[in-house]
Amino acid sequence: MWIVAGILLGIVVLSVLAGFHVGPHAHVFATVAGVIAAVWLLTMAFLGDSRPLLYVLLGADVTITTVMGFAAVKVLRTPDAVADHDLPPPSVEGAMGCAIGAIDPEGIVRVGGEEWSAVSLNGPIRAGGQVQVINANGVRLEVWGEDNPALMPPINKDEGATS
Repeated sequence: MWIVAGILLGIVVLSVLAGFHVGPHAHVFATVAGVIAAVWLLTMAFLGDSRPLLYVLLGADVTITTVMGFAAVKVLRTPDAVADHDLPPPSVEGAMGCAIGAIDPEGIVRVGGEEWSAVSLNGPIRAGGQVQVINANGVRLEVWGEDNPALMPPINKDEGATS
């Protein structure tokens, strides 16, 4: 009987730990497993096993099961209870920033208080030059130097040729 109790309590502990990584649904599983473990431990007590360890494990199981049950219900009923680090980062596209060093064609820019790797879309940008973020590709930004002249469209060599 002790082996089954150990397995059930192990499942409770593992699913509680998994819940911190995979979300509240694992805490629901931990709560269900905790209730089953508590019933098993109470059955052992009613069948005459009165070791102090049994009551310590029963108390710990009931406490953990209750806390995880309340936590899981609260999070699952409150969709806005998601941690900020679980949300996607805000888009930096369109934001203004400053070149930390010269960007020719790659360098570092500061946008929104953070430093980013960047590539210039319209030629070299001097250190301290103002940039606008055009696109974000992962952790690299494509920026437009505000002080640089506008780019001329490519010249088609066939337009000026005479036959």
